[in-house]
Amino acid sequence: MARERNSSKPLTKAVFPVAGLGTRFLPMTKAIPKEMLCLVDRPLIQYGVEEAVSAGFKEVLFITGRGKSAIEKYFDFSPDFELLLRQKGNRRAMADIKRVSDHIHFCYTRQKDPRGLGHAILCAKNIIGQEAFAVLLGDEVIVSRQPVISQLLDVHQEFGGTVVAVQRVDKKELSNYGVIAGRPLGGGVHQLEDLVEKPTAAKAPSQLAVVGRYVLSPGIFEAIACTRPGKNREIQLTDALKLLLAEEPVYALEIRGDRYDAGTIMGLLKANVALALKHPEFRQEMHRYLADLGLIRAPADNHRRG
Repeated sequence: MARERNSSKPLTKAVFPVAGLGTRFLPMTKAIPKEMLCLVDRPLIQYGVEEAVSAGFKEVLFITGRGKSAIEKYFDFSPDFELLLRQKGNRRAMADIKRVSDHIHFCYTRQKDPRGLGHAILCAKNIIGQEAFAVLLGDEVIVSRQPVISQLLDVHQEFGGTVVAVQRVDKKELSNYGVIAGRPLGGGVHQLEDLVEKPTAAKAPSQLAVVGRYVLSPGIFEAIACTRPGKNREIQLTDALKLLLAEEPVYALEIRGDRYDAGTIMGLLKANVALALKHPEFRQEMHRYLADLGLIRAPADNHRRG
């Protein structure tokens, strides 16, 4: 049977929860927001914003907290800085800035008390209103031909409702994620039947783990408001999604792309190496450096310098 296409209007708002304290990166994050740490040639947060721009979003909402003003300054228009770049003829840096700032509107609201991802999203309620919207976690970078959030939008356009990104992970890693139980609908799409937060491998309903991209219906706000706080008074989005399941369909999509969890020091180090090896400007030098260290095999035509 042919699926009936959902008639919902295109989404325009993407939410980035960036109020977390970044304790895994201390002492660096005492002065620098985690999201502003460097990943190859740009801040970590810029990868997610560029993904939202590529997917056609018109407005980015940052849920910020104390010590996060550097994010706002980075994306703000700075005439003195742009004049300096013009004078120096640095066209590449100018292009990087304009690729983001000229195509999207930024707004900011404060999560006064960091009480979990669910609570951070609830802080967006008055700005989002009764629209579906996207959520992107800035410390998860996913490289793909089609932006991952755009992949979720395709599923939302077809089925409506809420769509979460999932990826198959090793059994030993399941205890770090929310894991879904669902009914396959084809094309990597599943209709959720249950969602288990950080299960052991023995109790996990599948190997499909929720990763940091979501398209959420406005019904999520009521579900979050009804969610009981857990450890450290935090309200988890996973718990709210379980409540939402009782009210409306929730879907999951097995995403296509290479995902890098840059939310830990080791994860950020791995992401820097992996993305540097893919970067058109740095990949040859990085490959040569790793080959000189004996970590990877040098190509046959690669001659060592010196």
